[in-house]
Amino acid sequence: MPADLQEAVQVVSHVLPFRANEYVMEQLIDWSNIPDDPIYRLVFPHRDMLHAGEYETLRDLVLFKKDDAAIAKAVHAIRMRMNPHPAGQMTHNVPRVNDAPLKGLQHKYKETVLFFPSSGQTCHAYCTFCFRWPQFVGMDDMKFDARETTELVAYLKTHQDVTDVLITGGDPLIMNTRSLTEFIEPLLAPELAHIQNIRLGTKSVAYWPQRFVSDKDSDDLLRLFERVVKAGKNLAIMGHYSHAVELRNEMAQRAVKRIVSTGATLRMQGPLIRHINEDPRSWAELWTTGVRLGAIPYYMFVERDTGPSEYFSLPLARAHEIFQAAYQMVSGLSRTVRGPSMSAFPGKVVIDGVVSINGEKLFALQFLQARNPDWVRKPFFARFDPDATWLDHLVPAFGKQKFFFESDEDDGHHPLAAKVIPISVAQRAQGKSCDNAHTAA
Repeated sequence: MPADLQEAVQVVSHVLPFRANEYVMEQLIDWSNIPDDPIYRLVFPHRDMLHAGEYETLRDLVLFKKDDAAIAKAVHAIRMRMNPHPAGQMTHNVPRVNDAPLKGLQHKYKETVLFFPSSGQTCHAYCTFCFRWPQFVGMDDMKFDARETTELVAYLKTHQDVTDVLITGGDPLIMNTRSLTEFIEPLLAPELAHIQNIRLGTKSVAYWPQRFVSDKDSDDLLRLFERVVKAGKNLAIMGHYSHAVELRNEMAQRAVKRIVSTGATLRMQGPLIRHINEDPRSWAELWTTGVRLGAIPYYMFVERDTGPSEYFSLPLARAHEIFQAAYQMVSGLSRTVRGPSMSAFPGKVVIDGVVSINGEKLFALQFLQARNPDWVRKPFFARFDPDATWLDHLVPAFGKQKFFFESDEDDGHHPLAAKVIPISVAQRAQGKSCDNAHTAA
Protein backbone atom coordinates (compact mmCIF):
# COMPACT_ATOMS: atom_id res chain seq x y z
CA MET A 1 0.00 0.00 0.00
CA PRO A 2 1.26 3.50 -0.80
CA ALA A 3 2.22 5.62 2.20
CA ASP A 4 -0.80 7.92 1.91
CA LEU A 5 -3.19 4.96 2.09
CA GLN A 6 -1.33 3.53 5.07
CA GLU A 7 -1.60 6.90 6.80
CA ALA A 8 -5.36 7.05 6.18
CA VAL A 9 -5.84 3.66 7.81
CA GLN A 10 -3.75 4.69 10.80
CA VAL A 11 -5.66 7.94 11.33
CA VAL A 12 -9.26 7.07 10.42
CA SER A 13 -9.25 3.75 12.26
CA HIS A 14 -9.06 5.72 15.52
CA VAL A 15 -12.66 6.76 14.76
CA LEU A 16 -14.10 3.84 12.81
CA PRO A 17 -13.36 0.15 13.36
CA PHE A 18 -10.90 -1.57 11.04
CA ARG A 19 -10.46 -5.31 10.74
CA ALA A 20 -9.70 -7.56 7.78
CA ASN A 21 -9.00 -11.28 7.49
CA GLU A 22 -6.92 -13.50 5.24
CA TYR A 23 -9.80 -14.47 2.93
CA VAL A 24 -10.83 -10.87 2.23
CA MET A 25 -7.22 -9.79 1.70
CA GLU A 26 -6.20 -12.67 -0.58
CA GLN A 27 -9.39 -13.68 -2.38
CA LEU A 28 -11.62 -10.61 -2.66
CA ILE A 29 -9.39 -7.54 -3.06
CA ASP A 30 -7.71 -6.83 -6.40
CA TRP A 31 -4.49 -5.20 -5.15
CA SER A 32 -3.64 -3.95 -8.65
CA ASN A 33 -6.70 -1.69 -8.44
CA ILE A 34 -6.42 0.00 -5.05
CA PRO A 35 -7.78 2.30 -3.80
CA ASP A 36 -10.60 1.89 -6.35
CA ASP A 37 -11.17 -1.83 -5.83
CA PRO A 38 -14.69 -2.12 -4.34
CA ILE A 39 -13.79 -4.55 -1.58
CA TYR A 40 -10.77 -2.48 -0.62
CA ARG A 41 -13.08 0.52 -0.22
CA LEU A 42 -15.53 -1.69 1.64
CA VAL A 43 -12.98 -2.75 4.27
CA PHE A 44 -10.16 -0.18 4.48
CA PRO A 45 -10.71 3.30 5.98
CA HIS A 46 -10.20 6.30 3.69
CA ARG A 47 -9.32 9.88 4.62
CA ASP A 48 -12.47 11.25 2.93
CA MET A 49 -14.60 9.39 5.45
CA LEU A 50 -13.81 12.30 7.79
CA HIS A 51 -14.30 15.98 7.13
CA ALA A 52 -11.09 17.58 5.88
CA GLY A 53 -10.57 19.60 9.07
CA GLU A 54 -11.27 16.57 11.25
CA TYR A 55 -8.71 14.50 9.37
CA GLU A 56 -5.99 17.13 9.59
CA THR A 57 -6.57 17.67 13.32
CA LEU A 58 -6.58 13.94 14.07
CA ARG A 59 -3.59 13.31 11.81
CA ASP A 60 -1.57 15.89 13.72
CA LEU A 61 -2.58 14.36 17.06
CA VAL A 62 -1.95 10.75 16.01
CA LEU A 63 1.25 11.10 14.02
CA PHE A 64 3.02 13.98 15.72
CA LYS A 65 1.68 15.18 19.07
CA LYS A 66 0.69 11.66 20.17
CA ASP A 67 -1.48 13.08 22.96
CA ASP A 68 -3.78 10.22 24.01
CA ALA A 69 -6.20 12.44 25.93
CA ALA A 70 -6.52 14.91 23.05
CA ILE A 71 -6.94 12.02 20.59
CA ALA A 72 -9.74 10.52 22.69
CA LYS A 73 -11.52 13.88 22.91
CA ALA A 74 -11.29 14.52 19.17
CA VAL A 75 -12.39 10.99 18.32
CA HIS A 76 -15.42 11.20 20.62
CA ALA A 77 -16.52 14.48 19.06
CA ILE A 78 -16.31 13.03 15.56
CA ARG A 79 -18.21 9.89 16.54
CA MET A 80 -21.03 11.84 18.15
CA ARG A 81 -21.27 13.99 15.02
CA MET A 82 -21.77 10.78 13.03
CA ASN A 83 -25.21 9.93 14.47
CA PRO A 84 -24.02 6.73 16.16
CA HIS A 85 -27.45 5.09 16.65
CA PRO A 86 -29.88 5.97 13.86
CA ALA A 87 -33.61 5.21 13.57
CA GLY A 88 -34.36 5.34 17.30
CA GLN A 89 -32.34 2.24 18.17
CA MET A 90 -31.39 3.49 21.62
CA THR A 91 -34.49 5.58 22.35
CA HIS A 92 -37.43 3.73 20.85
CA ASN A 93 -36.46 0.13 20.08
CA VAL A 94 -35.41 -1.26 23.47
CA PRO A 95 -38.20 -3.19 25.24
CA ARG A 96 -38.76 -3.41 28.98
CA VAL A 97 -39.71 -6.18 31.40
CA ASN A 98 -40.84 -5.17 34.88
CA ASP A 99 -39.93 -1.59 33.94
CA ALA A 100 -36.28 -2.54 33.31
CA PRO A 101 -34.70 -2.22 29.84
CA LEU A 102 -33.48 -5.40 28.18
CA LYS A 103 -30.04 -4.35 27.03
CA GLY A 104 -29.50 -7.04 24.41
CA LEU A 105 -32.84 -6.72 22.63
CA GLN A 106 -34.55 -4.45 20.13
CA HIS A 107 -38.23 -4.60 19.22
CA LYS A 108 -39.23 -2.13 16.50
CA TYR A 109 -41.78 -4.13 14.51
CA LYS A 110 -44.39 -6.15 16.33
CA GLU A 111 -43.56 -9.46 14.61
CA THR A 112 -39.79 -9.34 15.03
CA VAL A 113 -37.40 -9.15 17.99
CA LEU A 114 -33.67 -8.56 17.48
CA PHE A 115 -31.26 -10.32 19.83
CA PHE A 116 -27.59 -9.37 20.27
CA PRO A 117 -25.53 -12.14 21.93
CA SER A 118 -22.47 -10.81 23.73
CA SER A 119 -20.23 -13.49 22.19
CA GLY A 120 -21.21 -12.35 18.69
CA GLN A 121 -20.03 -8.76 19.07
CA THR A 122 -17.42 -8.77 16.32
CA CYS A 123 -17.14 -9.74 12.63
CA HIS A 124 -14.72 -11.61 10.40
CA ALA A 125 -13.94 -8.25 8.77
CA TYR A 126 -15.55 -4.84 9.28
CA CYS A 127 -17.48 -2.99 6.60
CA THR A 128 -16.59 0.70 6.54
CA PHE A 129 -20.25 1.67 5.96
CA CYS A 130 -21.64 -0.42 8.85
CA PHE A 131 -24.49 1.28 10.70
CA ARG A 132 -23.66 -0.73 13.84
CA TRP A 133 -20.13 0.59 14.13
CA PRO A 134 -20.68 1.75 17.78
CA GLN A 135 -20.86 -1.94 18.72
CA PHE A 136 -17.17 -2.27 17.82
CA VAL A 137 -15.42 0.89 19.03
CA GLY A 138 -15.77 0.77 22.81
CA MET A 139 -18.89 2.96 23.10
CA ASP A 140 -20.26 0.68 25.81
CA ASP A 141 -23.14 2.99 26.70
CA MET A 142 -24.38 2.56 23.12
CA LYS A 143 -23.83 -1.17 22.87
CA PHE A 144 -26.43 -3.93 22.59
CA ASP A 145 -25.33 -7.25 24.08
CA ALA A 146 -26.82 -10.10 26.10
CA ARG A 147 -24.89 -12.85 27.84
CA GLU A 148 -27.68 -15.44 27.77
CA THR A 149 -31.27 -15.98 26.64
CA THR A 150 -33.18 -15.98 29.94
CA GLU A 151 -34.58 -12.47 29.52
CA LEU A 152 -35.21 -13.04 25.82
CA VAL A 153 -37.26 -16.17 26.49
CA ALA A 154 -39.19 -14.47 29.29
CA TYR A 155 -39.99 -11.57 26.99
CA LEU A 156 -41.08 -13.82 24.13
CA LYS A 157 -43.40 -15.84 26.39
CA THR A 158 -45.37 -12.68 27.13
CA HIS A 159 -45.44 -11.50 23.50
CA GLN A 160 -47.33 -14.12 21.56
CA ASP A 161 -47.58 -11.88 18.49
CA VAL A 162 -43.82 -12.14 17.92
CA THR A 163 -43.14 -14.68 15.17
CA ASP A 164 -39.52 -13.90 14.28
CA VAL A 165 -36.30 -13.68 16.26
CA LEU A 166 -33.31 -12.17 14.46
CA ILE A 167 -29.98 -13.05 16.08
CA THR A 168 -27.54 -10.38 15.00
CA GLY A 169 -24.55 -8.41 16.26
CA GLY A 170 -21.76 -8.02 15.19
CA ASP A 171 -22.07 -11.38 13.55
CA PRO A 172 -23.45 -14.39 15.43
CA LEU A 173 -21.52 -16.72 13.13
CA ILE A 174 -18.26 -15.48 14.58
CA MET A 175 -19.23 -17.82 17.44
CA ASN A 176 -18.39 -21.51 17.46
CA THR A 177 -21.28 -23.92 17.02
CA ARG A 178 -21.43 -24.84 20.70
CA SER A 179 -21.90 -21.22 21.73
CA LEU A 180 -24.43 -20.54 18.98
CA THR A 181 -26.40 -23.61 20.02
CA GLU A 182 -26.75 -22.22 23.54
CA PHE A 183 -28.54 -19.19 22.13
CA ILE A 184 -30.71 -21.02 19.60
CA GLU A 185 -31.89 -24.13 21.48
CA PRO A 186 -34.04 -22.23 24.04
CA LEU A 187 -36.03 -20.85 21.09
CA LEU A 188 -37.07 -24.39 20.15
CA ALA A 189 -38.95 -24.95 23.43
CA PRO A 190 -42.66 -25.92 23.10
CA GLU A 191 -43.79 -22.84 25.03
CA LEU A 192 -42.31 -20.71 22.22
CA ALA A 193 -44.31 -22.41 19.47
CA HIS A 194 -45.39 -18.97 18.23
CA ILE A 195 -41.79 -18.32 17.13
CA GLN A 196 -41.94 -19.50 13.54
CA ASN A 197 -38.78 -18.00 12.08
CA ILE A 198 -35.25 -17.81 13.49
CA ARG A 199 -32.98 -15.51 11.52
CA LEU A 200 -29.20 -15.23 11.64
CA GLY A 201 -27.81 -11.94 10.31
CA THR A 202 -24.32 -12.61 8.95
CA LYS A 203 -21.62 -11.35 6.61
CA SER A 204 -19.68 -14.61 6.98
CA VAL A 205 -21.20 -15.92 3.73
CA ALA A 206 -19.08 -13.28 1.96
CA TYR A 207 -16.15 -12.66 4.32
CA TRP A 208 -15.51 -16.18 5.67
CA PRO A 209 -17.53 -18.83 3.76
CA GLN A 210 -15.22 -21.44 5.28
CA ARG A 211 -17.53 -21.16 8.30
CA PHE A 212 -19.98 -23.40 6.42
CA VAL A 213 -17.49 -25.55 4.52
CA SER A 214 -14.12 -26.25 6.10
CA ASP A 215 -13.99 -24.84 9.65
CA LYS A 216 -13.44 -27.56 12.24
CA ASP A 217 -17.06 -27.34 13.39
CA SER A 218 -18.71 -26.44 10.07
CA ASP A 219 -20.41 -29.84 9.89
CA ASP A 220 -21.68 -29.36 13.43
CA LEU A 221 -23.07 -25.99 12.36
CA LEU A 222 -25.00 -27.58 9.49
CA ARG A 223 -26.37 -30.23 11.84
CA LEU A 224 -27.60 -27.40 14.08
CA PHE A 225 -29.36 -25.85 11.10
CA GLU A 226 -31.00 -29.20 10.35
CA ARG A 227 -32.12 -29.53 13.98
CA VAL A 228 -33.83 -26.15 13.87
CA VAL A 229 -35.64 -27.05 10.64
CA LYS A 230 -36.64 -30.45 12.03
CA ALA A 231 -38.13 -28.68 15.05
CA GLY A 232 -40.60 -27.03 12.70
CA LYS A 233 -38.94 -23.63 12.49
CA ASN A 234 -37.87 -21.75 9.40
CA LEU A 235 -34.18 -20.95 9.75
CA ALA A 236 -33.32 -17.94 7.60
CA ILE A 237 -29.69 -17.02 7.05
CA MET A 238 -29.75 -13.30 6.29
CA GLY A 239 -26.64 -13.11 4.13
CA HIS A 240 -25.07 -9.68 3.68
CA TYR A 241 -23.55 -9.30 0.22
CA SER A 242 -22.20 -5.98 -1.04
CA HIS A 243 -20.74 -6.86 -4.44
CA ALA A 244 -20.89 -9.62 -7.05
CA VAL A 245 -17.24 -10.51 -6.43
CA GLU A 246 -18.22 -11.85 -3.01
CA LEU A 247 -20.11 -14.71 -4.67
CA ARG A 248 -17.71 -15.52 -7.51
CA ASN A 249 -15.33 -17.57 -5.37
CA GLU A 250 -15.85 -21.34 -5.34
CA MET A 251 -15.73 -21.42 -1.53
CA ALA A 252 -18.52 -18.82 -1.33
CA GLN A 253 -20.66 -20.80 -3.75
CA ARG A 254 -20.10 -24.04 -1.85
CA ALA A 255 -21.19 -22.26 1.33
CA VAL A 256 -24.52 -21.30 -0.24
CA LYS A 257 -25.17 -24.84 -1.45
CA ARG A 258 -24.34 -26.35 1.92
CA ILE A 259 -26.58 -23.91 3.78
CA VAL A 260 -29.64 -24.54 1.61
CA SER A 261 -29.02 -28.31 1.70
CA THR A 262 -29.95 -28.26 5.40
CA GLY A 263 -33.44 -26.93 4.70
CA ALA A 264 -32.50 -23.44 5.84
CA THR A 265 -33.12 -20.51 3.54
CA LEU A 266 -30.46 -17.97 2.54
CA ARG A 267 -31.73 -14.46 1.81
CA MET A 268 -29.41 -11.93 0.19
CA GLN A 269 -29.41 -8.29 1.30
CA GLY A 270 -27.11 -5.30 1.33
CA PRO A 271 -26.97 -1.53 0.95
CA LEU A 272 -26.33 0.46 -2.19
CA ILE A 273 -23.02 2.22 -1.52
CA ARG A 274 -21.23 4.93 -3.47
CA HIS A 275 -17.70 3.92 -4.55
CA ILE A 276 -18.56 0.22 -4.14
CA ASN A 277 -21.65 -1.14 -5.91
CA GLU A 278 -23.14 1.58 -8.13
CA ASP A 279 -22.98 -0.66 -11.22
CA PRO A 280 -26.40 -2.30 -11.86
CA ARG A 281 -24.64 -5.20 -13.58
CA SER A 282 -22.95 -6.14 -10.30
CA TRP A 283 -26.32 -6.35 -8.54
CA ALA A 284 -27.83 -8.34 -11.39
CA GLU A 285 -24.91 -10.79 -11.34
CA LEU A 286 -25.15 -11.13 -7.57
CA TRP A 287 -28.87 -11.87 -7.59
CA THR A 288 -28.71 -14.19 -10.59
CA THR A 289 -25.80 -16.20 -9.17
CA GLY A 290 -27.53 -16.42 -5.80
CA VAL A 291 -30.74 -17.74 -7.32
CA ARG A 292 -28.83 -20.34 -9.33
CA LEU A 293 -27.26 -21.59 -6.11
CA GLY A 294 -30.55 -21.60 -4.20
CA ALA A 295 -30.48 -18.22 -2.39
CA ILE A 296 -33.30 -15.65 -2.39
CA PRO A 297 -32.68 -11.97 -3.28
CA TYR A 298 -34.30 -9.99 -0.47
CA TYR A 299 -33.35 -6.30 -0.03
CA MET A 300 -31.36 -3.51 -1.61
CA PHE A 301 -31.06 -0.94 1.17
CA VAL A 302 -30.29 2.76 1.05
CA GLU A 303 -27.11 3.57 2.97
CA ARG A 304 -28.12 4.73 6.45
CA ASP A 305 -27.45 8.22 7.79
CA THR A 306 -24.76 7.18 10.23
CA GLY A 307 -20.98 6.90 10.32
CA PRO A 308 -19.27 8.19 7.14
CA SER A 309 -22.61 8.40 5.31
CA GLU A 310 -21.54 11.53 3.40
CA TYR A 311 -18.83 9.42 1.78
CA PHE A 312 -21.09 6.50 0.88
CA SER A 313 -24.58 7.89 0.29
CA LEU A 314 -26.21 8.32 -3.11
CA PRO A 315 -29.20 10.49 -4.04
CA LEU A 316 -32.46 8.57 -3.75
CA ALA A 317 -33.22 9.31 -7.39
CA ARG A 318 -29.94 7.69 -8.42
CA ALA A 319 -30.57 4.73 -6.10
CA HIS A 320 -33.90 4.10 -7.78
CA GLU A 321 -32.28 4.29 -11.23
CA ILE A 322 -29.66 1.69 -10.24
CA PHE A 323 -32.25 -0.63 -8.71
CA GLN A 324 -34.54 -0.35 -11.73
CA ALA A 325 -31.68 -0.99 -14.16
CA ALA A 326 -30.56 -4.08 -12.23
CA TYR A 327 -34.15 -5.32 -11.86
CA GLN A 328 -34.60 -5.17 -15.64
CA MET A 329 -31.60 -7.46 -16.15
CA VAL A 330 -32.88 -10.44 -14.15
CA SER A 331 -35.62 -13.02 -14.48
CA GLY A 332 -38.69 -13.25 -12.29
CA LEU A 333 -36.93 -15.61 -9.89
CA SER A 334 -34.60 -12.78 -8.84
CA ARG A 335 -37.41 -10.24 -8.58
CA THR A 336 -38.14 -11.23 -5.01
CA VAL A 337 -35.71 -8.41 -4.17
CA ARG A 338 -37.17 -5.18 -2.78
CA GLY A 339 -35.67 -1.75 -2.88
CA PRO A 340 -34.24 0.73 -2.68
CA SER A 341 -35.46 0.70 0.92
CA MET A 342 -34.68 3.12 3.75
CA SER A 343 -34.67 1.68 7.29
CA ALA A 344 -35.74 4.99 8.80
CA PHE A 345 -37.28 5.91 12.16
CA PRO A 346 -40.92 5.14 11.25
CA GLY A 347 -40.10 1.98 9.30
CA LYS A 348 -38.78 0.54 6.04
CA VAL A 349 -39.73 2.96 3.28
CA VAL A 350 -39.29 1.80 -0.33
CA ILE A 351 -38.98 4.11 -3.32
CA ASP A 352 -41.50 2.68 -5.79
CA GLY A 353 -40.74 5.15 -8.53
CA VAL A 354 -40.65 8.69 -9.86
CA VAL A 355 -44.03 9.88 -11.19
CA SER A 356 -45.76 13.04 -12.41
CA ILE A 357 -49.20 13.93 -11.01
CA ASN A 358 -50.94 17.12 -12.10
CA GLY A 359 -47.67 18.34 -13.53
CA GLU A 360 -45.74 17.80 -10.28
CA LYS A 361 -42.72 15.47 -10.29
CA LEU A 362 -42.86 13.20 -7.23
CA PHE A 363 -41.34 10.23 -5.46
CA ALA A 364 -43.87 7.41 -5.00
CA LEU A 365 -43.19 5.74 -1.64
CA GLN A 366 -44.66 3.14 0.69
CA PHE A 367 -43.88 1.30 3.92
CA LEU A 368 -42.74 -2.31 3.61
CA GLN A 369 -42.59 -2.47 7.42
CA ALA A 370 -43.55 0.10 10.03
CA ARG A 371 -43.78 0.85 13.73
CA ASN A 372 -47.53 1.15 13.21
CA PRO A 373 -48.76 -1.87 11.18
CA ASP A 374 -51.55 0.25 9.70
CA TRP A 375 -48.96 2.19 7.70
CA VAL A 376 -47.71 -0.89 5.79
CA ARG A 377 -48.34 -0.82 2.01
CA LYS A 378 -49.98 2.58 2.27
CA PRO A 379 -48.74 4.65 -0.70
CA PHE A 380 -47.64 8.24 -0.15
CA PHE A 381 -45.83 10.88 -2.17
CA ALA A 382 -42.97 13.34 -1.70
CA ARG A 383 -41.73 16.15 -3.89
CA PHE A 384 -38.98 15.03 -6.20
CA ASP A 385 -35.59 16.17 -4.96
CA PRO A 386 -32.57 15.14 -7.07
CA ASP A 387 -30.21 15.69 -4.13
CA ALA A 388 -32.14 13.99 -1.30
CA THR A 389 -30.34 10.99 0.19
CA TRP A 390 -32.66 10.08 3.09
CA LEU A 391 -36.27 10.28 4.24
CA ASP A 392 -35.43 13.34 6.36
CA HIS A 393 -34.68 15.33 3.22
CA LEU A 394 -38.06 14.76 1.58
CA VAL A 395 -41.00 17.18 1.66
CA PRO A 396 -44.63 16.01 1.43
CA ALA A 397 -46.33 16.44 -1.95
CA PHE A 398 -49.45 18.43 -2.81
CA GLY A 399 -48.64 21.27 -0.41
CA LYS A 400 -49.09 19.19 2.74
CA GLN A 401 -47.15 20.21 5.83
CA LYS A 402 -46.57 16.70 7.20
CA PHE A 403 -46.48 13.14 6.03
CA PHE A 404 -49.38 11.03 7.28
CA PHE A 405 -47.14 9.22 9.79
CA GLU A 406 -45.98 12.43 11.52
CA SER A 407 -47.86 13.42 14.67
CA ASP A 408 -48.75 16.90 15.85
CA GLU A 409 -47.19 16.36 19.27
CA ASP A 410 -43.73 15.47 17.97
CA ASP A 411 -42.68 18.06 15.41
CA GLY A 412 -39.00 17.10 15.35
CA HIS A 413 -37.62 20.50 16.35
CA HIS A 414 -36.19 19.19 19.59
CA PRO A 415 -33.98 16.12 20.13
CA LEU A 416 -35.40 12.88 21.37
CA ALA A 417 -35.14 12.37 25.10
CA ALA A 418 -32.41 9.87 25.91
CA LYS A 419 -34.67 7.27 27.42
CA VAL A 420 -35.98 3.79 26.85
CA ILE A 421 -39.71 3.45 26.21
CA PRO A 422 -42.00 0.40 26.32
CA ILE A 423 -42.41 -1.33 22.98
CA SER A 424 -46.20 -1.04 23.21
CA VAL A 425 -45.80 2.72 23.08
CA ALA A 426 -43.27 2.49 20.26
CA GLN A 427 -45.69 0.49 18.15
CA ARG A 428 -48.29 3.23 18.50
CA ALA A 429 -45.83 6.08 17.92
CA GLN A 430 -46.75 8.24 14.98
CA GLY A 431 -43.15 8.68 13.85
CA LYS A 432 -40.55 11.34 14.09
CA SER A 433 -40.48 14.38 11.87
CA CYS A 434 -38.12 14.14 8.96
CA ASP A 435 -36.48 17.51 9.64
CA ASN A 436 -33.65 16.33 11.86
CA ALA A 437 -31.21 13.72 10.59
CA HIS A 438 -29.58 13.19 13.96
CA THR A 439 -32.79 12.35 15.82
CA ALA A 440 -35.48 11.16 13.45
CA ALA A 441 -33.42 8.80 11.38
